[in-house]
Amino acid sequence: MDALNPITIKPIRTLKDNYVWVIINNASHTAVIIDPGEADPVITFLNDNKLSLLAVLITHHHWDHTNGIPGIINHSDVPIYGPAAEKIPSVTNIVFENIQIDIPGFPTLQALDIPGHTIGHIAYYSPGILFCGDTLFAAGCGRIFEGTAAQMYSSLQKIAALPEDTKIYCAHEYTLNNLRFAATVEPSNKKINERIQSVTELRHKNLPSLPSTLREEKETNPFLRCHEPELRIHAEEHIGQTLTTPIAIFTALRQWKNNF
Repeated sequence: MDALNPITIKPIRTLKDNYVWVIINNASHTAVIIDPGEADPVITFLNDNKLSLLAVLITHHHWDHTNGIPGIINHSDVPIYGPAAEKIPSVTNIVFENIQIDIPGFPTLQALDIPGHTIGHIAYYSPGILFCGDTLFAAGCGRIFEGTAAQMYSSLQKIAALPEDTKIYCAHEYTLNNLRFAATVEPSNKKINERIQSVTELRHKNLPSLPSTLREEKETNPFLRCHEPELRIHAEEHIGQTLTTPIAIFTALRQWKNNF
């Protein structure tokens, strides 16, 4: 814990490659958690660090983001915030675009609708930080399970419009594989190769590659770079047809990545 910094954000590793993010108020020894796919690792973290839980935030309904809720409720009877457009039985406080969440001692978080991965997926934003679940990944983006490519592209553009120093707290450790795909579709981008080296060093030390920054994503994430000619050329070569719009390029890239 950092007593000099009143707010810190830590990851709890769960399941195969999920991160449950914990926002900690070091002065009051309180915490807010995002997307608990498991309860036991979260409860252990809270107990080990003598933290009182104040709230749980959910970005979307998938089991690896919600299965820990019942066990956590048994440990701490706290409000559960979740998307209005999705059915998550334990949610007590529904949120949607521009709703603000005020938890004493914590930064105000604004809900952003970012559908695509699921129909009702939301993110939680406060200046400088974004908890984006499975919509934007480090060097990648989520699969399109329920929404459309146009919805996902629009959601990513909404995120891309945030300040570039925004720290990106996504929910999975997919970065190296995503970067390998990025290097395939944009091989002349030196920043991608530099990032592969730095992330490889982190992972060899068993350290998270997250958070990234939006600036870093805009430099190396192909799904935020659909305007780049090299990406279009390689996507056209892969799909065997001409792509005339950024959404068409995005769709081709996402389909390519599905089988990468």
